[in-house]
Amino acid sequence: MLRWLVLICSTPFLLAQTADIRTILKDSETAWNRGDLVAFTAYYEDSPETTFIGREVVRGGTKAILDRYRRAYPTAEAMGTLTFSEVEVRLLAQGIALATGKFALKRTAAGGGDAAGRFTLILRQTLSGWKIIHDHTSS
Repeated sequence: MLRWLVLICSTPFLLAQTADIRTILKDSETAWNRGDLVAFTAYYEDSPETTFIGREVVRGGTKAILDRYRRAYPTAEAMGTLTFSEVEVRLLAQGIALATGKFALKRTAAGGGDAAGRFTLILRQTLSGWKIIHDHTSS
């Protein structure tokens, strides 16, 4: 009975945390679509342990990840329009969450053409909110 009481009482708190993470993903999508890579990468934890894995592995916090994005997407045309879908968020432990989903980039042929793939994010709850500590994105 105590187990059910704990579950019932903690459910609103857990839903609020997953909603916060969904908001971060929506805000990062919005930042991307206005061409603001600084705001987009602000959701990564600025730590030497923060990792981005795509075609290359980048470790070293927001500056290293921002530099990688600037190299890969140097123009608004190359950035295109980003859409996240099939987003799922689950809490793994106190202050640690997993987010998965699909991304789609709509771009002109000159911008590199459309791209799509999946992402897996691990986020940590910090004093300044939820931050991405690991991003594995594949296309």
